[in-house]
Amino acid sequence: MLSECLPTVGEDNRFFGKQNFRLVRGGQTKFGFKNTLTPMYLLFRSIIIAVFAFSVIKPAMGQRTDRKLERKLNQLITGFNGQLGIYVHDLKRNRIVGISQDTVFSTASMVKVPILIGIMDKLNRGELKYNQEIIYHDSLLYAGSDILGSFKSGEKIELGKVIMLMLTTSDNTASLWLQNLAGTGSRINNLIDSLGFKETRVNSRTPGRESIRSVYGWGQTTPKEMATIMERIVKGEIISDSLSQRMLRLLGRNFWDDNAIAQVPADVFVASKNGAVNKSRSEVLFVNGRGRRYVFCVCTQNNNDESWNENNEAWVLTRKISKLLWEHN
Repeated sequence: MLSECLPTVGEDNRFFGKQNFRLVRGGQTKFGFKNTLTPMYLLFRSIIIAVFAFSVIKPAMGQRTDRKLERKLNQLITGFNGQLGIYVHDLKRNRIVGISQDTVFSTASMVKVPILIGIMDKLNRGELKYNQEIIYHDSLLYAGSDILGSFKSGEKIELGKVIMLMLTTSDNTASLWLQNLAGTGSRINNLIDSLGFKETRVNSRTPGRESIRSVYGWGQTTPKEMATIMERIVKGEIISDSLSQRMLRLLGRNFWDDNAIAQVPADVFVASKNGAVNKSRSEVLFVNGRGRRYVFCVCTQNNNDESWNENNEAWVLTRKISKLLWEHN
């Protein structure tokens, strides 16, 4: 007896495995219907299972620690005479390294990044305009060697130029003026909190934060939060995509490029902000070019070396860290 199952033309449903057939037996042909798991159905089912499994496992499989880089960094920072924290995120390979990344540090002038966000929020709301003229008064002066402080009372300057001075030359008079224009430190802090950052805060001239200011100074953050703020600016996720792009361009014009920035080739784009007071030297950078794309933040505080020359221990270490990150494969 010869038996065979042959599909009936036009009535074959191979995708879901339901198939009409004719049965040849003893020279007679009978027609029927059967369920069968076809190769196409089995493939489809396997893909669905794999996609579902990946969607469940993905959060755990996302960021992975770069153990090789972690070992190198730990070796490099051993013996530093102060408190140090680092957070690195390789945006191409989604690898991270964190050393005391959630510890709160003084920002020094890195606080100007949250102030920048506060100003951009005002632009987004239409309460300020980037090219509008504003009037400088002597009462705004913060004693020091700032460019804006050399203006005569009553002189006009565009808002965008004041922002440039805050970020490019780290002008403190410009920064405190912008802090006030952004709605004061309290409003900036509420905005930063709404973005999900729980430790990054403006302390100076901010009611209720006088005691914490005596510990951390003008502002505070963690290495991970400051690096993540930079990363979200890069991704267009702070305020809006267009304003994030503007912030990124502004942060790409840093005059103070002697330390972390100096370890990156000049033809590579870097957006950054650094901060320095006697006992604290810190930097946050986004680096993009020559096949590399990463963000990192180095924070230090309670440093023994309070010198202001290129051999300052924290600055020397920052240069070594930046060089290591650029050369790391």
